[in-house]
Amino acid sequence: MGRNLSLDILKIILAFFVVFLHMNFLKESHPILSYMLVNGIFRLAVPVFLIITGYYFFHIDNKEKLKKWLFRTLLLYVVWMAIYYSFWKNTDDFLLTIIFGYHHLWYLIGTFFSGIILFYLRKLSSGVLMAIIAVLFLTGYCIQVLGNLHILKNANDSLLNNYLMYRNFLFVCLPFLSIGFLINKEKASLSNIKYSSVWVFIGCVLVGLEAYLNYIFISHENTDILLSLFFTSPILFLYAQKRYVKSSSKILANLSTAIYFVHPFIMKSSWFVEIKSFKVLILISVLIPVSIVLVFINKNLNIFCS
Repeated sequence: MGRNLSLDILKIILAFFVVFLHMNFLKESHPILSYMLVNGIFRLAVPVFLIITGYYFFHIDNKEKLKKWLFRTLLLYVVWMAIYYSFWKNTDDFLLTIIFGYHHLWYLIGTFFSGIILFYLRKLSSGVLMAIIAVLFLTGYCIQVLGNLHILKNANDSLLNNYLMYRNFLFVCLPFLSIGFLINKEKASLSNIKYSSVWVFIGCVLVGLEAYLNYIFISHENTDILLSLFFTSPILFLYAQKRYVKSSSKILANLSTAIYFVHPFIMKSSWFVEIKSFKVLILISVLIPVSIVLVFINKNLNIFCS
């Protein structure tokens, strides 16, 4: 079986979700809609990325395969941490940044550590593994909500409000990586493609609605974890998987990876920070060609994209 072009296209869309998320899309002009997108719909990106990775992780069934997978993941992490070194070298939390990753690179090191854990949990029954990841996911969610409600006062408030406490390999990466693994293990699928689009729509509505309720009743602060992601992310993956279109090229998959890794470098560059108008359009007009160039460079070096 070749690559599924539908999944690669989905990854491109999700990569742009991350770009718009980091741009705080529409925040100045439509704050509530922006919140529903930035802290709602766009938050689908990382969980679905993890589910896709977990789906193929199912085939990592011995320690030799695990070592190769870990080496590849760690190599990507080291390369991109080195590329972004000038952005994080003077941070007060230098050691924590290395361990948990700079900015968007937390995804890579989180995948690395969660992959190790999942490998040793993979022989558990599906029910037990599902129970474990549900508890972990809910734990992270509760920490985030309690932090956004600021239940701890004064100096202690920063403890729960530190995103490292909940957005990490244990409470985000392991749950969604495991969901992808379980989908493959149990051969789960959406039986009727006609009605599956309805489920995708319902899931996205739930994500947007939860974000809106967070905005009204909890906080205007950023949220990484939404309960509805646990339902909608696998539905979205299964929907794209169901629409199988065979392909032999990795170009789109590598392009999505390049877009994900490159965009903060452009966003944080001094020339871009000074731009006042049409920032989203300018970013995209620069990001796409730079990412394409990186994909073709990667064909020879194979160190920048997965």
